[in-house]
Amino acid sequence: MYIARFSYDVQPINRQSAIDFIHREVEAARRNRLKARLLVPLTRGQGGAALQFEVELTSLDQFDQFRERGVGSDEEETGRWMHAFSEILASPPTVELLRVEDSR
Repeated sequence: MYIARFSYDVQPINRQSAIDFIHREVEAARRNRLKARLLVPLTRGQGGAALQFEVELTSLDQFDQFRERGVGSDEEETGRWMHAFSEILASPPTVELLRVEDSR
């Protein structure tokens, strides 16, 4: 299993708007039968992300598919969502791909 983690840096004034954008991302993932969640750091180091989004994937191919379709039912809708969200970001999002280690 893999986890894709998207970290977003936003100004406090844009925090609620960013949460709303990420909630759309969580719902899109869930519609695609993926386990997703919004993470709100209670503490963060210097330069740490204000908000994070995680989605669990069974393969790396799912990552590409989710990035292409993302929030909408088509690439155009996803493109509009990404453009609107990017306008309130303080910096480009950080994307991490993690492999969940099986402890067997």
